[in-house]
Amino acid sequence: MPNPDRMDSRYGGLERRNNPRLRELVDEMLASIRAAANIDLWTDQERARYQAEMARIMESVREHAIDHRSRGKS
Repeated sequence: MPNPDRMDSRYGGLERRNNPRLRELVDEMLASIRAAANIDLWTDQERARYQAEMARIMESVREHAIDHRSRGKS
C-alpha cells in the first residue's frame, strides 16, 4: 500500500492527496461527472448522429495515420 506521506515528483514534490489545489480540481471534476451521470444530455437521434460522426472522424484519423506511416517508410 502506498505511503500517503511519500513525496512524488510528478505532482511538484507532493502526492496529489496532499496538494489542496489538485484535490479541489479532482473533487470538482468528480462532482460534475456524478451530476451529469443522472442527466440524459442527448436525444436518441442526437446520440446516433454523434456516434456516426465520431466513427467517421476516427476512420479518417486511421487513414491519415496509415498513410503517414507508409510514406515514412519509403
